[in-house]
Amino acid sequence: MSTLTAKDYADVEATLTRITSHTGVQGIVIATHEGSVIRSTLDNIQTQQISTLVTQLAARGKSVVRDLDPEDDLTFLRIRSKKNEIMVAETKQYLLITIQNPNELQKGWI
Repeated sequence: MSTLTAKDYADVEATLTRITSHTGVQGIVIATHEGSVIRSTLDNIQTQQISTLVTQLAARGKSVVRDLDPEDDLTFLRIRSKKNEIMVAETKQYLLITIQNPNELQKGWI
C-alpha cells in the first residue's frame, strides 16, 4: 500500500466536505474491505454498525456479481429504503459508504 502525502489527505478532506454538503447526506464512512474504519463523519456507534454491516453486504454483492459473470466485478452498490439510501463505491483498497435521506432529496424537486 502506498503512503499518502499531505496533498492526498487534503484531497480526501475536500472530497468529504463536498459530498457532505449535498442535500440529504447524513454521513460518510470510509472503511477497508474487512470493515476497519479509516474515516467517518458519523458517531462511533453508527460508524461501527454501518462499517460492519455494509462491508458484509458489499462482500456478498461482490460474490453475486462474480457468480453471475466471473469476469465482472462490483464497483457500486445502492440500496434504498423508506428512510435511508446507502451508496457504496468500491475500490481495490477501500469502500466509500454514503448514507443519505432520500426524502430530503425529494423536497428539492417539489
